[in-house]
Amino acid sequence: MISEVRTIPKFSSGQILITAAAHEQLNASDVQAALRRHLAGDWGDCKQEDASANEDSLLHGDRLLSVYQTANGTKFWIITEADRSATTVLLPDNY
Repeated sequence: MISEVRTIPKFSSGQILITAAAHEQLNASDVQAALRRHLAGDWGDCKQEDASANEDSLLHGDRLLSVYQTANGTKFWIITEADRSATTVLLPDNY
């Protein structure tokens, strides 16, 4: 039997939002998996300096940015606001 690994979020997501373009182009299961990773502190494919900035942001309450790709290679971002009031899923072109 395969069991699902549960991770404990490192921070609050606040309200979870998705842009219209991201909603149209992204698969819901890819988004859900990425949200779980983001909240667990797995920053995906972001640059090392962005990953380091995220680790500092966890301590100091700044914005968090993760970069992921769908199974078909579509890149998307997840951004959590500094005050942790909202987390937004968006395509890079939406920024």
